[in-house]
Amino acid sequence: MTTTETTKSKKPTHAVFHVTGKEDKARWNRIGAAWAHKDGKGFNLDLDMIPMKTGRFVIRENRPEDAKEEKEGQ
Repeated sequence: MTTTETTKSKKPTHAVFHVTGKEDKARWNRIGAAWAHKDGKGFNLDLDMIPMKTGRFVIRENRPEDAKEEKEGQ
């Protein structure tokens, strides 16, 4: 076993966002999902690779609203 073992749930525990801009002008684009490690000290990431030139990655806990918005956008 490795120390990067993930939780048993197959459902992602967090959403991954690429963020550009700051404060009120920040634009958040969901780009993937993440699963927390059992020890709570890291994540496994599954990114929908898109070209990104600037910004940063933000990982947040999944919310039911995120899944609803994602389905409506398809």
